[in-house]
Amino acid sequence: MPSRGTGPETLLVGIDAACEPVLDRLADAGADLPNLRAVLEGGTSGSLESQVPPWTASAWPSLYTGTNPGKHGVFGFLDFDGYDWDVVNATDVKERALWELLDSQGLSSVVVNVPVTDPPRAFDGALVPGYVAPDDPTCHPADLLDDVRAAIGEYRVYPRHTGGGETTTAEKVAEYRETIGMRADAFRYLEDRFAPDFGFVEFQATDTVFHECPGELDAVRAVYEAVDEQVGAIIDACDPATVLIASDHGIGKYTGYDVRLNTLLRDAGFTETARGGRGMPSWDVIRDEQFLDASDSTDEHDERDGDGSGAESSALERAMRTAARVGITSQRVGRVLERLGLAEIVVRHVPKGMIRAGTEQVDFPASRAYARSHIECGIRLNVAGREPDGVVPQEEYDAVREAIIAFLSGIETPDGEPAFDDVAPREAYFEGPEADRGVDVVVVPRAFDQFLSTQVRETAFGPPTEPFNHKRDGLIAAAGEGVDTDASLAGAHLFDVAPTVLASLGLARGEHMDGDVLAVVESAGERAYPAIDERDREATDERAVEERLSDLGYL
Repeated sequence: MPSRGTGPETLLVGIDAACEPVLDRLADAGADLPNLRAVLEGGTSGSLESQVPPWTASAWPSLYTGTNPGKHGVFGFLDFDGYDWDVVNATDVKERALWELLDSQGLSSVVVNVPVTDPPRAFDGALVPGYVAPDDPTCHPADLLDDVRAAIGEYRVYPRHTGGGETTTAEKVAEYRETIGMRADAFRYLEDRFAPDFGFVEFQATDTVFHECPGELDAVRAVYEAVDEQVGAIIDACDPATVLIASDHGIGKYTGYDVRLNTLLRDAGFTETARGGRGMPSWDVIRDEQFLDASDSTDEHDERDGDGSGAESSALERAMRTAARVGITSQRVGRVLERLGLAEIVVRHVPKGMIRAGTEQVDFPASRAYARSHIECGIRLNVAGREPDGVVPQEEYDAVREAIIAFLSGIETPDGEPAFDDVAPREAYFEGPEADRGVDVVVVPRAFDQFLSTQVRETAFGPPTEPFNHKRDGLIAAAGEGVDTDASLAGAHLFDVAPTVLASLGLARGEHMDGDVLAVVESAGERAYPAIDERDREATDERAVEERLSDLGYL
């Protein structure tokens, strides 16, 4: 059992989307990252294979529980109940987090900015939640956020600009740097106050910058240099015995296609569509209708980023719905605008609600199968007795699923290459009591260079919606006391991080975990840990959270 000296026994630094190709590119560009380099070169480092799906909301719970989504229960940014939805939060996580396991063994922790940790359970230590929490999150202890702000000044979960509006790259970078500093300041304050055995701080801007400033290497460099500076300050102030760096996934340029799953399924007869806004909402719909679309009111949300009043937008939407029902859809209008070179101009100035109202959409209750969210990496069947309006009889489930797998497995992109690396039943990827909450058919895009789109368009392939997005390989590094710098990290997986942290603290791997102890630290065997206490699901404080996730393209 560790004993605290001058700092935590183990410090885990989470750097969202960090990966070797990004670090190599930054090195070539002359980025100054001495503190990260000291860990990577002074210890041992390598690629960390992420899970499917390799996205923040599901991957971080996998990292901090050591289990696959079939056990911890979070598959994406949304929790679905039939055709309804809610943004996920910590009450959706059905496995114990690292700091809860440590608490059961008499060890304390400080956790700052880790995604999907709001609202936290009680444990010995302190926690300030990160991504998908509101800007005034529930902390542990309950009054902690007031103490943090009193000690360090302002603290926010998100940069101010996230959620809409026109912001220059320079302004965005300044806000990224400010929030990065907030994470480090809060962690150092809490580490000094609580003297934990384990510390965990996560930096999110290393992912966000790719989504909000695609292709702008100077912005990426500025963000990484800010993270490097703060990592150095944390290590200097806290003096941990062992430092681990880990990411939830990688990120990189997409050079393939948008692969429009619902278009493929529609053309094969599995998916039905509707016009005039009758389909299940996309994330732009959620944002417009739930947060900004107050068509019959005159409150502050009537103005949609300069797109016009709610009343004007509502009239435009009604007109577009009518046109869509007679075949004049947004997709058809878009093709004409593209030929005239006017598409981008129109999209910038026309209300999103109007575009949506005229779009052909998936009619979820009427379909046999559909893709709900590109984040999920897969297809959901509309099963009778499971979904509210299910149309696939239980006895036909296997046959329909096999037919979809066979159909999608043969799909090729326009350049003649397979569109997918794998199309498989969910049990090939998810195992555990929560597995049935995932997709029925897992679809793995080829090399994560194809973007899985849920759009219904005339053709199944198009240019990638986002030029940069998530890749499967992230980063792992370890340095300090007890780290075998000659040990290989080959084959390291996201699930291995939690058992490795436990071993670095002299504790056994949980027998419920899907990962193993990496060879860089000595294993302490395996044991059963106390089962997680059940708690009721709480709704997310959605307004600001969903708006931010929508703007980043996650929703």
